[in-house]
Amino acid sequence: MPDPTRKHPPLKLTKGYIDKVTPGPADELHWDTDVKGFGLRVTPTRKLTFIVQGRVGGVGTAARITIGPYGVFTVDQAREVAREHLRSMRMGVDPREVKKQQEAERQQKVTEGVTLMQVYESYVSRPGALKPSTRKWYEFYVTKVFADWQDKPVVSITRDMVKDRHAQLARDGLPGKKVRKGGAPASANSAMVVLRILLNYAADEHQLADGSPLIASNPVAAMKRHWAPAGDRTDRYIPFEKVGEVWNALHEARTTARNGDILAGINFVLFLMTTGARRSEVASLRWSDVCIDRDDPAKSYWFADDRKVGKPTRFPLSSAAAVILDACKRVDGNDHIFPSRGKGGHIVDPRGALELVDKVAGRVVGAHGLRKSFSNISQRELRIEKFRTDLLIGHKPAQEDVTSRAYLDLTDLRWLYPEVEAIGAWIVQKGAVAAGRNVVPLVRPA
Repeated sequence: MPDPTRKHPPLKLTKGYIDKVTPGPADELHWDTDVKGFGLRVTPTRKLTFIVQGRVGGVGTAARITIGPYGVFTVDQAREVAREHLRSMRMGVDPREVKKQQEAERQQKVTEGVTLMQVYESYVSRPGALKPSTRKWYEFYVTKVFADWQDKPVVSITRDMVKDRHAQLARDGLPGKKVRKGGAPASANSAMVVLRILLNYAADEHQLADGSPLIASNPVAAMKRHWAPAGDRTDRYIPFEKVGEVWNALHEARTTARNGDILAGINFVLFLMTTGARRSEVASLRWSDVCIDRDDPAKSYWFADDRKVGKPTRFPLSSAAAVILDACKRVDGNDHIFPSRGKGGHIVDPRGALELVDKVAGRVVGAHGLRKSFSNISQRELRIEKFRTDLLIGHKPAQEDVTSRAYLDLTDLRWLYPEVEAIGAWIVQKGAVAAGRNVVPLVRPA
């Protein structure tokens, strides 16, 4: 197809000539007489760009290459660049291919330099990628657990590094986290799962110049036969015969709490016992998130907007849980139910209360173990069907079908009040039995 660009008769290109050039209605070419193939392109908007044109090896179609704009290059500088390009073409070297190769090499260096922190930021910035609570954990792993790797290119993370770091974490635990006897094998495994997810994402998102993935083989694959045995964690719940003792011990601890944070932590744990909720769901709970209906307790609820099932949900509030809320101290200027003097304004880690639970229970329970306690009481002691138990603890029902997924409203679970009331009553009754009386009063702070 012919070039429609208007061509002017050749003449020596000089600064004076170029400064006086006036544009036409279409692109125009002004060729230089000193260096054949060197020229100036002028657009109708007077954009001035130096170019060079020649045949690679003296054969084939002429190749036109942009040198750069006038102003960035002087005439003499552009003419010298044109000579270099023409010299390369005479030797059979196509400057366009050289430029492509250089750009590919530059891009390869950029790609190979992608760091773990950059991968993390890209991964969590995707629309709707992670819940805020999950994102905090990913951030913790990258900035704390892998702090010395966060600025390293991900291609520099090796299988040996992964195995060594896993062994260290299993032995010493996560940074800033208390390590129980026997180390922290489950935490070490969790850290590596997060790393594997991020590196798989990096492999999917970034390609080398030849089209191959940035990471050909995920180094976390080295853990295939080396995961730390985490033991049978199904027993991490309060033994049924100890539930009453734990319940009473927590209520007794409330009467001797030395400060508001300790008291809030105990109330926090008591609420977890009676709801089966996740710690992250309850920690930031506000008074505006609960409703206690004195006339019709079945209408009472607590609200969670951080559910793994992805939908904000109203949960039924048992009488036992309502009494705990009634006993919580309100703090002026702080709407959190479990307030703290910390910068977040609410309890995050009720460590003292959880250690008391472990001590009385005679085994490691932890905050997650309180959910397991709730679930075991529901299914094993009260024979509440699994579908209802799953809903109460915020698990997506395993047998979910099109009816429950598309027709059943699972955002308001107050219809499960009889079940949650039965669980709360069972716990309170166990406390009465452990105390040697039929009724144990719920002590309220003065």
